[in-house]
Amino acid sequence: SHTSNNIDEYRDIQIDFVITVCDHAKENCPYFPSLAVQFHRNFSDPSKLDGSRNEKLSAFIKTRDEIKSYAEDFIQDKF
Repeated sequence: SHTSNNIDEYRDIQIDFVITVCDHAKENCPYFPSLAVQFHRNFSDPSKLDGSRNEKLSAFIKTRDEIKSYAEDFIQDKF
């Protein structure tokens, strides 16, 4: 039941980095109204998986963990 936030919610917030995590976002949302440095890393989209409920859940957990690891490494590298 999670949803994406509207970009307007961030208009008045100073953002240093923007990271897109899927090719669809990179291709369809190429403009971010800030001076933020943009990075891209494509992860598999678990919503595209056909399978049982448990297989889908496992795919979401795997992608979540991969994004979390990437974010932690990104922070370590940048700071």
